Amino acid sequence: MLVIKQIASITQATLVQQTQSDQAVYHLLLDSRKLYNPSQALYFAINGEHHNGHEFVAELYARGVRNFVIEEGLPAHVQLPNANILKVSNAISALQQVAAAHRNQYQIPVIGVTGSNGKTMVKEWLAKLLAEDFKVVKSPKSYNSQTGVPLSVWQMNKRHTMGIFEAGISAKDEMKALQKVIQPNIGIFTNLGTAHDEGFDNRTQKFAEKWKLFEHCKAVVCCAEHLQTYHDIVTKNSFNGQLFTWGKNEQAQLRLLDKKTCLNQQQTQLKVQYQGENHYIQAPFIDEASIENILHCVATMCLLGLSFAKIQRRIARLRPVSMRLELKRGMRNTYLIDDSYNNDLAGLKIALDFMSTQDVNLQKIVVLSDMLQSGLPPGKLYQAIAQLLKSKAIDRVIAVGEEIKKHRASFNALDVVFFDQTKDLLESQVELARLANAVILVKGARRFRFEHLVHQLQQKVHGTVLEINLDALVHNLNFYREQLPSRTKMMVMVKAFAYGSGSAEIAHLLQFHRVDYLGVAYTDEGVFLRESGIDLPIMVMNPSEDTFDKLLQYDLEPEMYSFKVLDEFIHFLKEQQTTAKVHLKIDTGMHRLGFAAEEVPRLLQVLQQTDTQQKAPLDYLSVASIFSHLAGSDDATHNAYSQQQITLFEKATKQIETALGYEVIKHILNSPGIVRFPEASFDMVRLGIGLYGIEANQIAQNQLQSISRLTTTISQIKHLQTGETIGYSRKGVASHTTKTATIAIGYADGFSRAFSNGVGKVMVNGVKVPVIGNVCMDMCMIDITGVEATEGNEVIIFNEELSISELAQSIGTIPYEILTNISQRVKRVFYLE
Repeated sequence: MLVIKQIASITQATLVQQTQSDQAVYHLLLDSRKLYNPSQALYFAINGEHHNGHEFVAELYARGVRNFVIEEGLPAHVQLPNANILKVSNAISALQQVAAAHRNQYQIPVIGVTGSNGKTMVKEWLAKLLAEDFKVVKSPKSYNSQTGVPLSVWQMNKRHTMGIFEAGISAKDEMKALQKVIQPNIGIFTNLGTAHDEGFDNRTQKFAEKWKLFEHCKAVVCCAEHLQTYHDIVTKNSFNGQLFTWGKNEQAQLRLLDKKTCLNQQQTQLKVQYQGENHYIQAPFIDEASIENILHCVATMCLLGLSFAKIQRRIARLRPVSMRLELKRGMRNTYLIDDSYNNDLAGLKIALDFMSTQDVNLQKIVVLSDMLQSGLPPGKLYQAIAQLLKSKAIDRVIAVGEEIKKHRASFNALDVVFFDQTKDLLESQVELARLANAVILVKGARRFRFEHLVHQLQQKVHGTVLEINLDALVHNLNFYREQLPSRTKMMVMVKAFAYGSGSAEIAHLLQFHRVDYLGVAYTDEGVFLRESGIDLPIMVMNPSEDTFDKLLQYDLEPEMYSFKVLDEFIHFLKEQQTTAKVHLKIDTGMHRLGFAAEEVPRLLQVLQQTDTQQKAPLDYLSVASIFSHLAGSDDATHNAYSQQQITLFEKATKQIETALGYEVIKHILNSPGIVRFPEASFDMVRLGIGLYGIEANQIAQNQLQSISRLTTTISQIKHLQTGETIGYSRKGVASHTTKTATIAIGYADGFSRAFSNGVGKVMVNGVKVPVIGNVCMDMCMIDITGVEATEGNEVIIFNEELSISELAQSIGTIPYEILTNISQRVKRVFYLE
């Protein structure tokens, strides 16, 4: 905790206004949508790439915030009479300085973790492994950025005896600032991979930049083999601490002598040598990444002086840590936010922020267990939890555990019910029946086994799952925003079930990230979004006369593309004696829908034609936008044609705006057009397939992230002799002794019959294998000869390695078709890393 006068001094801020210099600050706020306890918050107005934080100052003041750090002057109309206002040159630097000053108040051991991969898992596992010896404060989730690290370190309080923070960088000259915030005594360098290579001249430079985190460390844990390549950099940087290495290298302090994998038990036995003695460790994982992460943890525990008996016992108890917030469809019109393996105060705040992006028309219910190892006394802890839940307007709380029940008085202001154990809740049919028409956050410590509750509540579907990475989707959204002038609005297309991804869920996220418009194909899609709590403007591209009443009822804005539709809509509005916004579609060369350029004079004549009451259609219609669609923006060979379309569009819009007497929103660019013709961004663009990670031009594909991962499972494995046949019409023939697997996906799930007979490939345990025989309605068979696999194993239909584009090419189609064909019976899981 710091007070305003201290913060002003720390940041060397200009005091624009000071009303209470001794005002204590307990919360650092960067996002107006994540406000908690406003009277004790300090808001940093960051002028970022995608949003200018100064635009939300007045809103936050109205909501009770009284402390602000700004980078630029506020408009004259923004009056904050009772606020402390500090002006700095850079709000992110000021945030880091404040967090560093807070860190300086605590003389406890702090571990800093960096590297390309494994940072978050090492941090999470190490926090669990050391929980018996220390009261640990750690980065929530993967808060490792220039803003995430300060927020992580700000959690430190006098009851903590150990800090574990991760630091990630994507460009030169970033780590020095994070080192000043974390100030680690011990470092862990996980590895050096390809992530963020584009931000550095070469790998050597990237290593040197990451190593700056360890500048004042007493010891650094790393893999001997990883360090070998870059040892000279460590020497040149005059590193004076101890290098504690693990690996097969004879010089490693913790030497890996042998590794045996037991596939059926999903375990790996590690034989290691430390201080001349051999030890065996049973690691409950078999994948290489997990083994590497475990060895980082073992080495760190050795460095800290833990006995091997403790290390062996604790490693054996390790379990996978879910680093994702998962959103799943539940029964009885519910959504489940599954955070059932992780429970701390910082994580609860993150989960509640995610919850706030969901359907506002549904109840908000939180299922919460005892919170373990928070570093706070129980009384203060549960008061803070209750205050947080109240501030987020939670409708109902289900509390599980004896400790939280002891502090039931803290929850008096909330609708709350208490259970001693998870099984008591699962046996309460009355309480489970109340879990309907709601967004339900399930958040608990691992020993409460809340996964059983999630399993009982979620929709019962088969094992084929489409996972959608919302972090990647936001990354793609921001990539396209970066291509545009700041004044240009963005309409995002969520038609066709958001390209197969889930329209309501995607729309809520887009609304949270303040896009300007949504686009749908049909009225019922717009109605569904409105009933799901979406209040953004929505354009309907294919309105029909029988849905005009729904357009008005749900405040949807139809596209007018023909004289027939225009006449029908005008007639309807006259009958209803009401007005509506419309979007005029101009056909500049797509030749699909729209008024032809030569029809614009007639269009204007229709719009201006008065009736006997001296009223024109423009008395009923308000033109929200004029737009067109490029026919070949994804192919450079059509550039001249695209430019011709843009020229025709400019001419048509000038004619229409002149006749209307006012300016309207103009838009012609789709996803590939945004990349290829940014000079034609006009007032708005329409983002479609690019949001979902597919750059149709392939110009900027490496700057997008794949958002989707479709998986299924092996139902059964069979061993066939040469000549035996597989599947319908006996199309699959075993040309040799063959091992096949039947997997739980077929053409009714969206896995096309065109993938039959070796055309389609899927991935099993890292190996691409062919489909054998015909794809069936609900399943298909694959040839897994020579591949290590068991029944129940995951099978990847597409992901980053086996891309949607590769699948599409194999059957002569486009990624759009692959995505939109995924059946709605396939379970969707949305997650944040």
